[in-house]
Amino acid sequence: MKKLLILCLLLFLANNIFAQTRSFDEVFPNLNNDIRNSAFSNSGYVKSSQKTNGFVIMGNEKNSKLDSQIVNNVFRKNPNYLVESIMVISANPDSVNLLDIYNALGNIRDLGGRLYNSHTKNKSIPLFEEATRITSNKQTNAIPDPSPSKTLPKTETVYIRLKDANFGNTYYRAEIALVQNGLRYTLTNFRNISYLFIPVMKEETFIAQLYFEPIQEGILIYSVAGADISDFVASKIDVDSAISKRVNVIISWAVDGIRKKQ
Repeated sequence: MKKLLILCLLLFLANNIFAQTRSFDEVFPNLNNDIRNSAFSNSGYVKSSQKTNGFVIMGNEKNSKLDSQIVNNVFRKNPNYLVESIMVISANPDSVNLLDIYNALGNIRDLGGRLYNSHTKNKSIPLFEEATRITSNKQTNAIPDPSPSKTLPKTETVYIRLKDANFGNTYYRAEIALVQNGLRYTLTNFRNISYLFIPVMKEETFIAQLYFEPIQEGILIYSVAGADISDFVASKIDVDSAISKRVNVIISWAVDGIRKKQ
């Protein structure tokens, strides 16, 4: 009788754990097949939109089961440009957990040297020539990445300096929090992002929010990035490309880090 009770308890716990692991279609029910197929491709689904044309965001649709704050945190910045991305990377949810994802995101130095295709230079070059963790938003001394953690914090804030190929030194605040069934990673610029001393994005006007959730098909990476850019600056640069390539590099860094944990 005792063994039977223990077996029933184990089955109950197993069912609860499985129930907490959603499928992709539970997160994005009734999603267009083309978008769904893109999300499972190597490049993922990526869509740019502008405020003047009306934002169309899958994560903000009525059917989406993402926590509303994931998108609302970006809209609070009142951006006029958005880039949304949905990607599922194949991984066994039993072998990669939120702690693994958290530790992968801790390897800031791995962001440095990641290549992108520069149309102006007609070759692949590092987008972020250097990437380092810094002491705070007041003190920008470089500090090493920490050793892998054995515990997952509910919230954490770290500060990052990225030497951008186009904008020189750029400074970001990374805020990590457990949200819904996953982990939210938010990057916000706490200093102006400038080109030749001309502010392209003023402080606190660029935000890239990534959400990671182990699902039945692998690891869901949902991201939405927004920027408030003046019409004058927007007329001089390809804003969609500027945002998209930075988000793509950040996502590829996260994906490679997660895959190393498998």
